[in-house]
Amino acid sequence: MANEWERFNQTFFKTLECGIEKLPQSEQEKLYRPCAVSCVQNYVLNEQQRQFNECGGDLDLQYEKYGRSEFFFAHIIERGRVYEIGYPRCLCPAVEAGLASAPVHCECSRQSILYVLNTLLPEKKIRVELMHTVLSGAQECRFRVTVE
Repeated sequence: MANEWERFNQTFFKTLECGIEKLPQSEQEKLYRPCAVSCVQNYVLNEQQRQFNECGGDLDLQYEKYGRSEFFFAHIIERGRVYEIGYPRCLCPAVEAGLASAPVHCECSRQSILYVLNTLLPEKKIRVELMHTVLSGAQECRFRVTVE
């Protein structure tokens, strides 16, 4: 019965992902945003806020100090403005559980980055561009962040 339920969940998720892939980007953003916020709301956001505050509200200092771990990396491309951040492997619980597998699901990660950075820098305009992800065949998940 457990294997049958697992197959049902995988098929259900695959059907959802196929449908979401056909939607305009703006609709994909709206669908993934609540999941992204829920995913990072507690630990990730709190830890990012702690680091940011410790570094005096300076994202460059935060990324210099904390931008290399087994879960996260950050590279400063242009100080105060452009960064490449990401994960050395896919950390999504839905992917780890074998439910999500389509690259469109990485919109959730993009939305979580937007949410965290908009919380840290509410007065700034933040853009996050997906560069590549594990689900798209890369070895890591990488996003380009622009702060204006």
